Amino acid sequence: MPALEIATLGGGCFWCTEAVFSALTGVQKVIPGYTGGHIDQPDYKSVCSGTTGHAEAIEIHYDPAQISFETLLLVFFATHDPTTLNRQGHDIGTQYRSVVYYHNPAQQKILQDTIRQLTEEGIYDQPIVTECAAATTFYAAEAYHHAYYAQNPYQPYCQAVISPKLYKLQKRYQHLLRR
Repeated sequence: MPALEIATLGGGCFWCTEAVFSALTGVQKVIPGYTGGHIDQPDYKSVCSGTTGHAEAIEIHYDPAQISFETLLLVFFATHDPTTLNRQGHDIGTQYRSVVYYHNPAQQKILQDTIRQLTEEGIYDQPIVTECAAATTFYAAEAYHHAYYAQNPYQPYCQAVISPKLYKLQKRYQHLLRR
């Protein structure tokens, strides 16, 4: 078994980000959950209230020999809008903020360098507002949130919001997808 590393990303609804990152070669496991807040053992209802400080996020367990942290970040920035504060599409609130929780100084540097590179390249019309924070306790979401898209691909939200993200992923990052 390869030595896996962890990346923790919040890019809006965790159903979306879980579906995107589960499709990548080198990603062994993606867990939807909550992090970055100020109460222990948050649940979906409390996080959705916007009062816990948590972001909906995913914890990605990946093999760095197959996919790098930088590549994960490039996919992250390409598959959500890092220029909107506390919002992704129709999902509005601090729980939907764009955020990367780094696990060590190397991830922090790669994150800062990636944001600087994307900014210098003028990829976005607006400034990147993605929060960069040290990883804190990650709480796995309730079981019904896990593999949500895989279990509900024809649900209207999945069709309207997640399927276009997967299309964008396939179009731009075909070479990174599981075969």
